[in-house]
Amino acid sequence: MALDSAKKAEIIAKFAKKSGDTGSTEVQVALLSARISELTEHLKIYKKDFSSRLGLLKLVGQRKRLLSYLKRKDHNSYIKLINELKLRDK
Repeated sequence: MALDSAKKAEIIAKFAKKSGDTGSTEVQVALLSARISELTEHLKIYKKDFSSRLGLLKLVGQRKRLLSYLKRKDHNSYIKLINELKLRDK
């Protein structure tokens, strides 16, 4: 369930801090969010696909850890990111 390269490039361009930035926390969270939404749609159709469900849970955990890190390090960027991605803050 990997993202196609055009969609991935579009997400990177939108959330990158500078040209060539693919590893910043914001970009990683945005890419994970896109993969999570695709997997969620897949699991609505294929309810018994338990290996994909496990992968989804791992992605959600990874995104949660990255968001926690971003919240500690740069709170303003965190607020901006969750508003753009329409994520909830606990």
